[in-house]
Amino acid sequence: MLHEVSDSQSNARELLLGNIDAVRDILAAQVAGEEASGQLSRESSDALYNAGVLQMKLPGVLGGHEADLVTQFEVLEKLATINPAAAWCAMVGATSLGMPGAFLPDGGIDRMFAGGRIPRGAILIMPSGKAVPESGGYRLSGRWAFASGVHHAEWISAHGLVQESGDAPPRLYMFAFPAAEITIHDNWDVLGLRGTGSCDISVDNIFVPADCAWDVEAQPPQRGGPLYRLGIPAFVAYEHAAFATGIARRALDTVTELAKTKKRGYGPGAKALAERESVQRLIGHSELKLRSARSLAVDLNQQAMDVINAGGNIDPELALELRSTAVYCTEVAGEIITDAFRYAGASSIYEGNEMQRCLRDINVAAQHLMVSTSAYEQLGKVRLGSGDVEIMG
Repeated sequence: MLHEVSDSQSNARELLLGNIDAVRDILAAQVAGEEASGQLSRESSDALYNAGVLQMKLPGVLGGHEADLVTQFEVLEKLATINPAAAWCAMVGATSLGMPGAFLPDGGIDRMFAGGRIPRGAILIMPSGKAVPESGGYRLSGRWAFASGVHHAEWISAHGLVQESGDAPPRLYMFAFPAAEITIHDNWDVLGLRGTGSCDISVDNIFVPADCAWDVEAQPPQRGGPLYRLGIPAFVAYEHAAFATGIARRALDTVTELAKTKKRGYGPGAKALAERESVQRLIGHSELKLRSARSLAVDLNQQAMDVINAGGNIDPELALELRSTAVYCTEVAGEIITDAFRYAGASSIYEGNEMQRCLRDINVAAQHLMVSTSAYEQLGKVRLGSGDVEIMG
C-alpha cells in the first residue's frame, strides 16, 4: 500500500524507498512491453506518480518532497535495478517538475499547478528553440530531441534562446507550456533505453505567457529551500551516476545468480560458471569496483548538500567533480556490464535477454552530454589552475 505524498513527511528517503517496494512488481512487469512499444507504459507512469517519485524534486510548498541529493540518488538507483527505462523517465520527470516548481513566477505556477494539482511533465535542456518577445509573452518555435517520458506528459519545459535586442547576444530562457501544444515525432528507433520513448518534439509559433518563462542566468529560485541553489550540473549530475550504478547492480546480480547454475563446455565434464576462476574474479572485482564508484558519488553529493545547507554555493571545482563522478560511474558500469555479458554466454545475445538489455541501455546512457568525458578535461583544467573552464563543455 502506498503512503500519501505530504509536505509534512520528515523522512522522504524511507517514504520513497518504501513506495518503490510497493510498486516493484508493476514496474518489473512492464519491461518487455515497453521495449516492444518503444515508450513507457501508462502503468509505469502511474506507478512512479503514485509512489511520489516524480514529486521528489518539487518544492515542499507545492506538495513535493524537496528531497536531498543522496535520497534522490538512492531512489533512482533502486528504480534502475527494477526497470531501467522507468528510472530514466523518473529522473527526467522529476526534474521537469522541480525546475519550474522552483523558478516559475507565481502566475506560471497557477497555470501549471492549477488547483494545487501536480501534473506530469517532460523537460528538454538543449536550447533548440527560438523565441521572440511580444506583448505579454513570447512566440516560441523549435524542435527538441530526447523528450523522455513525453507520451504521458501534461506540461513541457524546454530551453530556448531569446533575442531581446538587436546587438546583444541571445538570452537562455526556460519555457513551460502545455503538452497539448506539441507535435511528437515518432523517431525513437534506437539501440537501448527503448522503453523511455524519448522522441523528438516540436512547436510552431506558439504563445508562451511571460509568467511561464524565466531567464535561466538571471532568475533566482522563487520558492523552495537550498536544493534549488545547486545549479547545473549539480542539480542533475547525480541522476546519471545513480542510473549507472543501479543498472550495473542489476547486471552483476543477474550474472552472479546465473553462474550458480549455468555450465560452459561440452559433455559430462562441463564446469559450472561458478567454478571458473575467471568468473569468480569477475564477480569479486566487479563488486568492489561498483561499491567504490557508488561511495564516491554518495560522498560528493553529500558534500554538495552540506555546502548549500550551510548557505554556500557550489564552486566550479565541486560542480565538475560531481559531473565527472557521473562520468566515472557510467564508465565503471559499462565495464562491469560488458564483462558480465561476455561471461553469461551465448544466450545473452538474444532479444529479450536481461544481459543484452543491460548492455544496450548502459551504452545508450553513456552518450548523454552530462556524462561526456570532456568533464574530466574541465576538471583537470581547474586542478591545473586554468581560468578557461566550461562546466558543461
